[in-house]
Amino acid sequence: MEPCHGCIQGTIHEGQPQGTEELVHGLNTYVVGNRTNPRAIVVMYSDIFGLLLPNNKLIADAYAKSGEYLVYLPDFFKGDPVPLKVADVMIPVDATRQSTFAKYTGLLASMPTFLMWRGRHKHMSTERICVEFLQKLRRNTRRGQKIGMVGFCWGGRYAVRAGLASNAVEIDGEKVPLVDAVVALHPSNMVVPVDVEALAVPTSFGWGVEDSVVSFDQKAMVEETHAKVAAAGGKVPITEHKTYNPGRHGFGVRGNPDNPAERACLEGTEKQVLDWFQRWL
Repeated sequence: MEPCHGCIQGTIHEGQPQGTEELVHGLNTYVVGNRTNPRAIVVMYSDIFGLLLPNNKLIADAYAKSGEYLVYLPDFFKGDPVPLKVADVMIPVDATRQSTFAKYTGLLASMPTFLMWRGRHKHMSTERICVEFLQKLRRNTRRGQKIGMVGFCWGGRYAVRAGLASNAVEIDGEKVPLVDAVVALHPSNMVVPVDVEALAVPTSFGWGVEDSVVSFDQKAMVEETHAKVAAAGGKVPITEHKTYNPGRHGFGVRGNPDNPAERACLEGTEKQVLDWFQRWL
């Protein structure tokens, strides 16, 4: 088979996607893993490049490799992800090969496309699509079957919000969380404290020290929010915070595997997800 263009080469995410794209609860979804008797279901909410970016599918494959999970990577963008040419400018796999001139002229040329995309994917409609998928998934999943969710960049915020008490769904007269555990890696556009103060499920965060999009200061803001909730007598689920260095933006998806520090970020985030779900699902 020909190598997939845009994949991370020479790392844990190298290769050809092993799953298939199918219609699941109204969304085109990349599906891979144990369909017969999975330990749990894992839902991925990708970065803004969605199913077009092979890395996202290969990460799903990595989660499914153990045979314990059925992994869904829905197209929450409904066929409208950000073009991959924008990815190569905004988050190049090897930033050392991108000159300052190429970076800023590329960003300038890509900005209208990105801003128009943002206009088509406002918060309210974006969350509705995500919540409706998860509601259908929860209602159509047998009782006792655990569901985990991991979100990257753009998807990180919505993975966190899936774990809010306010998004619980009623089943047989009982309020049930949409998901049972969450991992959020370099979650962009997150609003603190609103998005985190009423978390109802165990949540693991991954932060990059040199992330140019998601300020590392947000780690402390989330921790402070949860400390205030606890001090006021509120309930805070088990929460962990992992730090990645350098952790430039996109470190969980498009890190440079030829750079030892960035490769460690790629491998570390995969381990973080699998360890968290092994503990809670």
